[in-house]
Amino acid sequence: MKKFFTLLLLPLVVCPRVVAQSIAPFQKGDRVTFVGNSITDGGHYHSYIWLYYMTHFPGMRLWMANCGVGGDTAKEILARFDDDVLSKNPTVLTFTFGMNDTGYYEYNSADSAAFARQKLQEARERFALCEEKLKSLKGIRTMMIGTSPYDQTSTFNDDIFAHKNDNMQRVIALQEEAAKRNGWEFLDLNKPMVALNMKQQESDPAYTLIGSDRIHPDNDGHMAIAYLFLQAQGMEGKKVADMQLDATSGKATRAENCRISKVKKTADGLQFDCLAASLPFPLDTVPHGWGFYHGAAQVTKVLPSFIDDLSDEHLTVTGLSGNYEMSIDGIVIDTLSAATLSAGINLSNYRHTPQYQQALAVMALNETRWEVERRFREWAWVNYDFMMPAGFLNDNSERAAQKFRELCKDNAWLASKRGTYDQMVRPEVREAYQQEMKCLVDRIYKLNQPRKHRFLLKKL
Repeated sequence: MKKFFTLLLLPLVVCPRVVAQSIAPFQKGDRVTFVGNSITDGGHYHSYIWLYYMTHFPGMRLWMANCGVGGDTAKEILARFDDDVLSKNPTVLTFTFGMNDTGYYEYNSADSAAFARQKLQEARERFALCEEKLKSLKGIRTMMIGTSPYDQTSTFNDDIFAHKNDNMQRVIALQEEAAKRNGWEFLDLNKPMVALNMKQQESDPAYTLIGSDRIHPDNDGHMAIAYLFLQAQGMEGKKVADMQLDATSGKATRAENCRISKVKKTADGLQFDCLAASLPFPLDTVPHGWGFYHGAAQVTKVLPSFIDDLSDEHLTVTGLSGNYEMSIDGIVIDTLSAATLSAGINLSNYRHTPQYQQALAVMALNETRWEVERRFREWAWVNYDFMMPAGFLNDNSERAAQKFRELCKDNAWLASKRGTYDQMVRPEVREAYQQEMKCLVDRIYKLNQPRKHRFLLKKL
């Protein structure tokens, strides 16, 4: 089966703890391309990774691009590589494949073992050509990513391609070997997710990290992928801010990734100003994307440490007694005991703080950017998988339009993209959408600059 378009669930859990992997963080000015198949094409993990950098490193402007095409194997990725990937002038390139390369229904046949060997050999031969291409690149940091798994263990239905993921892990081993040979970075999503999946299935055999098609993550699953990626980059534990104050002395005792000023003891509490260097990492509660049903925030149901790990805006105040109303810029946030304040709280758990609301605005603009970029990925699917084999790559002529209509007669999925084709075939439309994305990113990097906030603790 070549094409999959249903996009569904993939959450993550904290027990057992995922094995730490290491990849280098991005640098200011990096242009990052995420190369893959439909999991990348229709997914959000790359958008969430960029959102983390937008909020945690607001002064470090980056650019990231979705370079996935639904249904692609390594062969199709290589065919579009120059026109689709290198044309974006990346400084960093991530490369993932394997879901489509390993086949589907044939794993339930009598000759499944022979089929698995055949698909592995095909993947090896195709990937060898990709490796030669990647080796020829100059000045581009290359990262192999082992794909998220096919769930072959959940019992939520009987439609399982037995041992498919075993073969996918053999393909991932090819990537890891190539990374070692060539000095590339490597990150495996598959094995950690399988282990976490099976841990949950000990108590709930029908549980799945993936979705109802056992292939595609939903928004919360893509946020889980982003978590693994950011964790491997060493982002776990990086503070949004760490504010520690002693109410008895009226002084700040710690200010990590922030500046605390104008600390003042009041008759009934404490007030101070704080300018953090980062914003909270926001989690969307609304599903986005075709076929998506989960908001990204649902990742916390199976990954309860997510906010503390990646968005710790910590406030600790000692030397108080009784209960206090906490407000920020005049907005009442919560009523807290002195014991709770002394133990410390993570302000990222409060969605109504001014700083979280600012981060949500950044998130909304980034989501709008993702929606515009999706138009380019739908165009890429039509352009590379259909028009290019027919000899009409990037052809804006009426002859190409006629060919497109001919191809639609025998392909209902292609026919469903008629509206996309009629728009995106016009260079002026593509240029306008590119300008729209640039405008959105420009606005994001103005909006994401942290602001000073006035904190007030008033005794009740």
